[in-house]
Amino acid sequence: MAPGPFNEIGINMNVSLTTWFVVVGAILALIVLDLLTVSRKPHEVKFKEASIWSIFYIAVAIGFGIWVWQSSGSQFGTEYFAAYLVEKSLSVDNLFVFIIILAQFKVPSVYHQRVLMFGVLLALVLRGIFIAVGAAALAAFSFTFVIFGAILIWTGVGLFKHWDEDPEPGDNKLVKIMRKRIAMVDEYHGTKLFIRQNGKRYATPMFMVMVAIASTDLLFALDSIPATFGVTSETFLVFSANAFALLGLRALYFLVKGLLDRLVYLSLGLSIILMFIGVKLIMTYLHEEFTSIPKIPTSISLGVIGMILLVATVASLVKTKSDPSAKAHAGRITGSQDHEARDS
Repeated sequence: MAPGPFNEIGINMNVSLTTWFVVVGAILALIVLDLLTVSRKPHEVKFKEASIWSIFYIAVAIGFGIWVWQSSGSQFGTEYFAAYLVEKSLSVDNLFVFIIILAQFKVPSVYHQRVLMFGVLLALVLRGIFIAVGAAALAAFSFTFVIFGAILIWTGVGLFKHWDEDPEPGDNKLVKIMRKRIAMVDEYHGTKLFIRQNGKRYATPMFMVMVAIASTDLLFALDSIPATFGVTSETFLVFSANAFALLGLRALYFLVKGLLDRLVYLSLGLSIILMFIGVKLIMTYLHEEFTSIPKIPTSISLGVIGMILLVATVASLVKTKSDPSAKAHAGRITGSQDHEARDS
Protein backbone atom coordinates (compact mmCIF):
# COMPACT_ATOMS: atom_id res chain seq x y z
CA MET A 1 0.00 0.00 0.00
CA ALA A 2 1.37 3.41 -0.93
CA PRO A 3 1.84 5.86 1.88
CA GLY A 4 -1.12 8.19 2.31
CA PRO A 5 -0.75 11.93 1.79
CA PHE A 6 -0.91 12.54 5.54
CA ASN A 7 2.05 10.33 6.24
CA GLU A 8 4.90 12.69 7.11
CA ILE A 9 7.60 9.99 7.21
CA GLY A 10 6.68 8.26 3.96
CA ILE A 11 5.80 4.87 5.45
CA ASN A 12 2.71 3.09 6.71
CA MET A 13 2.33 1.25 10.01
CA ASN A 14 1.72 -2.04 8.18
CA VAL A 15 -0.41 -3.38 11.02
CA SER A 16 -0.68 -7.16 10.87
CA LEU A 17 -4.01 -8.98 10.87
CA THR A 18 -3.01 -10.54 14.19
CA THR A 19 -2.60 -7.09 15.76
CA TRP A 20 -6.01 -6.06 14.44
CA PHE A 21 -7.59 -9.18 15.96
CA VAL A 22 -5.87 -8.61 19.32
CA VAL A 23 -6.93 -4.94 19.53
CA VAL A 24 -10.52 -5.59 18.40
CA GLY A 25 -10.67 -8.54 20.81
CA ALA A 26 -9.43 -6.35 23.67
CA ILE A 27 -12.09 -3.73 22.88
CA LEU A 28 -14.80 -6.39 22.81
CA ALA A 29 -13.49 -7.77 26.12
CA LEU A 30 -13.77 -4.28 27.67
CA ILE A 31 -17.36 -4.02 26.43
CA VAL A 32 -18.23 -7.44 27.89
CA LEU A 33 -16.56 -6.47 31.17
CA ASP A 34 -18.69 -3.33 31.29
CA LEU A 35 -21.88 -5.25 30.50
CA LEU A 36 -21.19 -7.85 33.19
CA THR A 37 -20.28 -5.34 35.90
CA VAL A 38 -21.50 -1.74 35.64
CA SER A 39 -24.41 -2.33 33.24
CA ARG A 40 -25.61 -5.63 34.65
CA LYS A 41 -28.24 -4.02 36.87
CA PRO A 42 -29.80 -0.57 36.34
CA HIS A 43 -28.65 1.80 39.09
CA GLU A 44 -27.62 5.37 39.70
CA VAL A 45 -23.90 5.65 39.08
CA LYS A 46 -22.21 7.56 41.90
CA PHE A 47 -19.19 9.86 41.61
CA LYS A 48 -16.73 7.32 43.06
CA GLU A 49 -17.77 4.57 40.65
CA ALA A 50 -17.66 6.97 37.68
CA SER A 51 -14.20 8.20 38.76
CA ILE A 52 -12.76 4.68 38.91
CA TRP A 53 -14.07 3.73 35.47
CA SER A 54 -13.02 7.05 33.91
CA ILE A 55 -9.47 6.70 35.22
CA PHE A 56 -9.40 3.08 34.02
CA TYR A 57 -10.48 3.90 30.45
CA ILE A 58 -8.16 6.91 30.17
CA ALA A 59 -5.28 4.76 31.47
CA VAL A 60 -6.06 2.08 28.87
CA ALA A 61 -6.12 4.71 26.09
CA ILE A 62 -2.83 6.27 27.22
CA GLY A 63 -1.24 2.84 27.64
CA PHE A 64 -2.24 1.95 24.08
CA GLY A 65 -0.73 5.22 22.85
CA ILE A 66 2.55 4.50 24.63
CA TRP A 67 2.63 1.06 22.99
CA VAL A 68 2.06 2.65 19.55
CA TRP A 69 4.83 5.18 20.28
CA GLN A 70 7.33 2.50 21.36
CA SER A 71 6.50 -0.08 18.68
CA SER A 72 5.88 2.17 15.66
CA GLY A 73 7.74 5.40 16.42
CA SER A 74 7.00 8.91 17.66
CA GLN A 75 5.23 10.02 14.48
CA PHE A 76 2.49 7.39 14.76
CA GLY A 77 2.38 7.87 18.51
CA THR A 78 1.77 11.60 18.03
CA GLU A 79 -0.91 10.88 15.41
CA TYR A 80 -2.72 8.53 17.79
CA PHE A 81 -2.73 11.01 20.68
CA ALA A 82 -3.90 13.80 18.35
CA ALA A 83 -6.71 11.60 17.05
CA TYR A 84 -7.66 10.56 20.60
CA LEU A 85 -7.72 14.20 21.77
CA VAL A 86 -9.96 15.18 18.84
CA GLU A 87 -12.34 12.29 19.51
CA LYS A 88 -12.41 12.90 23.26
CA SER A 89 -13.25 16.58 22.80
CA LEU A 90 -16.00 15.78 20.29
CA SER A 91 -17.30 13.12 22.68
CA VAL A 92 -17.82 15.77 25.36
CA ASP A 93 -20.04 17.66 22.92
CA ASN A 94 -21.83 14.35 22.39
CA LEU A 95 -22.53 14.31 26.13
CA PHE A 96 -24.27 17.68 25.96
CA VAL A 97 -26.75 16.28 23.43
CA PHE A 98 -27.26 13.09 25.44
CA ILE A 99 -28.03 15.18 28.53
CA ILE A 100 -30.60 17.20 26.56
CA ILE A 101 -32.25 14.02 25.23
CA LEU A 102 -32.37 12.40 28.68
CA ALA A 103 -33.85 15.57 30.19
CA GLN A 104 -36.43 16.28 27.50
CA PHE A 105 -37.70 12.70 27.47
CA LYS A 106 -37.66 12.70 31.30
CA VAL A 107 -35.70 9.43 31.49
CA PRO A 108 -35.50 8.23 35.12
CA SER A 109 -31.90 8.59 36.36
CA VAL A 110 -31.70 4.87 37.20
CA TYR A 111 -31.92 4.09 33.45
CA HIS A 112 -29.37 6.67 32.26
CA GLN A 113 -26.52 4.15 32.20
CA ARG A 114 -28.50 1.72 29.99
CA VAL A 115 -29.38 4.47 27.51
CA LEU A 116 -25.78 5.68 27.39
CA MET A 117 -24.45 2.13 26.94
CA PHE A 118 -26.75 1.71 23.95
CA GLY A 119 -25.50 5.03 22.59
CA VAL A 120 -21.86 4.04 22.98
CA LEU A 121 -22.29 0.58 21.40
CA LEU A 122 -24.23 1.99 18.45
CA ALA A 123 -21.65 4.76 18.01
CA LEU A 124 -18.88 2.12 17.87
CA VAL A 125 -20.72 0.19 15.17
CA LEU A 126 -21.58 3.28 13.09
CA ARG A 127 -18.09 4.72 13.34
CA GLY A 128 -16.57 1.38 12.44
CA ILE A 129 -18.65 1.39 9.25
CA PHE A 130 -17.78 5.01 8.44
CA ILE A 131 -14.08 4.38 9.07
CA ALA A 132 -14.08 1.45 6.64
CA VAL A 133 -15.94 3.47 4.00
CA GLY A 134 -13.77 6.55 4.58
CA ALA A 135 -10.52 4.59 4.37
CA ALA A 136 -11.62 2.93 1.12
CA ALA A 137 -12.65 6.29 -0.36
CA LEU A 138 -9.38 7.95 0.63
CA ALA A 139 -7.34 5.10 -0.83
CA ALA A 140 -9.24 5.12 -4.13
CA PHE A 141 -9.92 8.83 -4.54
CA SER A 142 -7.52 11.35 -3.00
CA PHE A 143 -9.95 14.23 -3.63
CA THR A 144 -11.93 12.73 -0.73
CA PHE A 145 -9.60 14.75 1.51
CA VAL A 146 -11.07 17.94 0.05
CA ILE A 147 -14.62 16.60 0.49
CA PHE A 148 -13.91 15.71 4.13
CA GLY A 149 -12.30 19.11 4.63
CA ALA A 150 -15.31 20.91 3.17
CA ILE A 151 -17.67 18.93 5.43
CA LEU A 152 -15.68 19.92 8.52
CA ILE A 153 -15.44 23.59 7.53
CA TRP A 154 -19.20 23.72 6.82
CA THR A 155 -19.92 22.02 10.14
CA GLY A 156 -17.50 24.28 12.00
CA VAL A 157 -18.94 27.47 10.50
CA GLY A 158 -22.49 26.36 11.37
CA LEU A 159 -21.47 25.49 14.93
CA PHE A 160 -19.59 28.80 15.23
CA LYS A 161 -22.76 30.70 14.30
CA HIS A 162 -25.00 28.73 16.66
CA TRP A 163 -22.61 27.72 19.47
CA ASP A 164 -24.91 29.20 22.13
CA GLU A 165 -28.00 27.18 21.09
CA ASP A 166 -29.15 23.65 21.90
CA PRO A 167 -30.56 21.01 19.53
CA GLU A 168 -34.22 20.16 19.98
CA PRO A 169 -34.84 16.38 20.13
CA GLY A 170 -38.47 17.16 19.35
CA ASP A 171 -37.39 18.60 15.99
CA ASN A 172 -35.71 15.31 15.05
CA LYS A 173 -37.42 14.22 11.83
CA LEU A 174 -37.00 10.53 12.57
CA VAL A 175 -38.58 10.99 16.01
CA LYS A 176 -41.48 12.88 14.47
CA ILE A 177 -42.08 10.13 11.88
CA MET A 178 -41.99 7.42 14.56
CA ARG A 179 -44.45 9.30 16.75
CA LYS A 180 -46.92 9.56 13.88
CA ARG A 181 -46.70 5.93 12.82
CA ILE A 182 -46.27 4.01 16.09
CA ALA A 183 -48.78 3.72 18.93
CA MET A 184 -47.17 4.82 22.19
CA VAL A 185 -47.79 4.89 25.93
CA ASP A 186 -46.74 7.83 28.08
CA GLU A 187 -45.07 6.02 30.97
CA TYR A 188 -41.77 4.13 31.17
CA HIS A 189 -41.83 0.36 31.76
CA GLY A 190 -38.28 -0.22 32.94
CA THR A 191 -35.94 -0.49 29.98
CA LYS A 192 -38.57 -2.14 27.76
CA LEU A 193 -38.93 -0.64 24.29
CA PHE A 194 -42.36 -2.21 23.61
CA ILE A 195 -45.19 -3.54 25.75
CA ARG A 196 -48.53 -5.21 25.13
CA GLN A 197 -51.77 -3.77 26.50
CA ASN A 198 -55.19 -5.21 25.69
CA GLY A 199 -53.64 -7.36 22.98
CA LYS A 200 -52.07 -4.39 21.20
CA ARG A 201 -48.38 -3.56 20.92
CA TYR A 202 -47.23 -0.11 22.09
CA ALA A 203 -43.87 1.61 22.05
CA THR A 204 -42.65 3.08 25.33
CA PRO A 205 -40.91 6.46 25.71
CA MET A 206 -37.67 4.47 25.99
CA PHE A 207 -38.05 3.48 22.33
CA MET A 208 -38.21 7.15 21.29
CA VAL A 209 -35.16 7.88 23.44
CA MET A 210 -33.24 5.16 21.59
CA VAL A 211 -34.37 6.57 18.23
CA ALA A 212 -33.15 10.04 19.25
CA ILE A 213 -29.83 8.65 20.52
CA ALA A 214 -29.33 6.57 17.35
CA SER A 215 -29.93 9.51 15.00
CA THR A 216 -27.60 11.66 17.11
CA ASP A 217 -24.89 8.99 16.91
CA LEU A 218 -25.25 8.95 13.13
CA LEU A 219 -24.84 12.72 12.83
CA PHE A 220 -21.82 12.78 15.14
CA ALA A 221 -20.19 9.94 13.19
CA LEU A 222 -20.46 12.01 10.00
CA ASP A 223 -18.36 14.74 11.66
CA SER A 224 -15.98 12.80 13.87
CA ILE A 225 -14.58 10.40 11.27
CA PRO A 226 -13.44 13.12 8.81
CA ALA A 227 -12.02 15.02 11.81
CA THR A 228 -9.96 12.00 12.92
CA PHE A 229 -8.74 11.33 9.38
CA GLY A 230 -7.67 14.97 9.48
CA VAL A 231 -4.84 14.13 11.90
CA THR A 232 -3.88 10.63 10.71
CA SER A 233 -4.42 8.58 7.58
CA GLU A 234 -3.78 5.32 9.43
CA THR A 235 -7.07 3.41 9.62
CA PHE A 236 -5.78 1.43 12.61
CA LEU A 237 -5.16 4.62 14.59
CA VAL A 238 -8.47 6.19 13.53
CA PHE A 239 -10.36 3.11 14.71
CA SER A 240 -8.40 2.75 17.97
CA ALA A 241 -8.73 6.43 18.89
CA ASN A 242 -12.48 6.35 18.25
CA ALA A 243 -12.97 3.14 20.21
CA PHE A 244 -10.98 4.17 23.29
CA ALA A 245 -12.56 7.64 23.36
CA LEU A 246 -16.08 6.17 23.16
CA LEU A 247 -15.51 3.40 25.71
CA GLY A 248 -14.93 5.95 28.45
CA LEU A 249 -17.78 8.23 27.36
CA ARG A 250 -20.45 6.77 29.66
CA ALA A 251 -18.28 6.95 32.79
CA LEU A 252 -17.25 10.49 31.81
CA TYR A 253 -20.93 11.48 31.66
CA PHE A 254 -21.55 10.52 35.29
CA LEU A 255 -18.24 12.05 36.36
CA VAL A 256 -18.64 15.52 34.83
CA LYS A 257 -22.37 15.98 34.18
CA GLY A 258 -22.48 18.55 36.96
CA LEU A 259 -19.51 20.40 35.45
CA LEU A 260 -20.62 20.40 31.81
CA ASP A 261 -22.88 23.41 32.35
CA ARG A 262 -19.77 25.44 33.19
CA LEU A 263 -18.01 24.75 29.85
CA VAL A 264 -19.81 27.64 28.17
CA TYR A 265 -17.23 28.13 25.41
CA LEU A 266 -16.55 24.46 24.60
CA SER A 267 -18.84 24.41 21.54
CA LEU A 268 -17.16 27.58 20.27
CA GLY A 269 -13.75 25.97 20.71
CA LEU A 270 -14.89 22.78 18.94
CA SER A 271 -16.16 24.82 15.99
CA ILE A 272 -12.69 26.35 15.58
CA ILE A 273 -11.06 22.90 15.86
CA LEU A 274 -13.34 21.50 13.14
CA MET A 275 -12.56 24.42 10.81
CA PHE A 276 -8.82 24.08 11.54
CA ILE A 277 -8.80 20.35 10.73
CA GLY A 278 -10.89 21.03 7.60
CA VAL A 279 -8.29 23.53 6.38
CA LYS A 280 -5.52 21.04 7.25
CA LEU A 281 -7.19 18.35 5.12
CA ILE A 282 -7.49 20.64 2.10
CA MET A 283 -3.93 21.98 2.48
CA THR A 284 -2.58 18.42 2.67
CA TYR A 285 -4.31 17.52 -0.61
CA LEU A 286 -3.06 20.72 -2.27
CA HIS A 287 0.48 20.00 -1.02
CA GLU A 288 0.45 16.74 -2.97
CA GLU A 289 -0.61 18.62 -6.11
CA PHE A 290 1.50 21.75 -5.57
CA THR A 291 4.54 21.15 -3.38
CA SER A 292 4.98 24.89 -2.81
CA ILE A 293 1.87 24.79 -0.60
CA PRO A 294 2.88 23.71 2.92
CA LYS A 295 1.04 21.13 5.00
CA ILE A 296 0.51 21.28 8.72
CA PRO A 297 2.55 18.69 10.69
CA THR A 298 0.68 16.47 13.15
CA SER A 299 2.77 17.77 16.05
CA ILE A 300 1.59 21.32 15.35
CA SER A 301 -2.00 20.09 14.95
CA LEU A 302 -1.80 18.41 18.37
CA GLY A 303 -0.50 21.63 19.91
CA VAL A 304 -3.15 23.80 18.26
CA ILE A 305 -6.02 21.48 19.27
CA GLY A 306 -4.72 21.24 22.84
CA MET A 307 -4.31 25.02 23.08
CA ILE A 308 -7.83 25.70 21.75
CA LEU A 309 -9.33 23.28 24.29
CA LEU A 310 -7.26 24.80 27.10
CA VAL A 311 -8.27 28.37 26.22
CA ALA A 312 -11.95 27.37 25.84
CA THR A 313 -11.92 25.60 29.22
CA VAL A 314 -10.14 28.39 31.12
CA ALA A 315 -12.30 31.08 29.51
CA SER A 316 -15.42 29.08 30.41
CA LEU A 317 -14.43 28.76 34.05
CA VAL A 318 -13.59 32.48 34.25
CA LYS A 319 -16.94 33.34 32.63
CA THR A 320 -19.02 31.17 34.99
CA LYS A 321 -17.14 32.51 38.00
CA SER A 322 -17.92 36.12 37.04
CA ASP A 323 -21.41 35.28 35.79
CA PRO A 324 -22.93 32.28 37.65
CA SER A 325 -26.02 32.42 35.42
CA ALA A 326 -23.95 31.58 32.32
CA LYS A 327 -24.75 28.12 30.99
CA ALA A 328 -23.10 25.91 28.40
CA HIS A 329 -24.91 24.81 25.23
CA ALA A 330 -24.34 21.84 22.93
CA GLY A 331 -24.47 24.05 19.85
CA ARG A 332 -26.10 23.20 16.56
CA ILE A 333 -25.11 23.39 12.91
CA THR A 334 -28.25 25.19 11.73
CA GLY A 335 -30.39 27.65 13.64
CA SER A 336 -33.51 26.62 15.49
CA GLN A 337 -36.90 27.33 14.03
CA ASP A 338 -37.48 29.96 16.74
CA HIS A 339 -34.26 31.77 15.86
CA GLU A 340 -35.05 31.64 12.17
CA ALA A 341 -38.54 32.99 12.79
CA ARG A 342 -37.13 35.91 14.81
CA ASP A 343 -34.50 36.67 12.17
CA SER A 344 -37.00 36.69 9.29
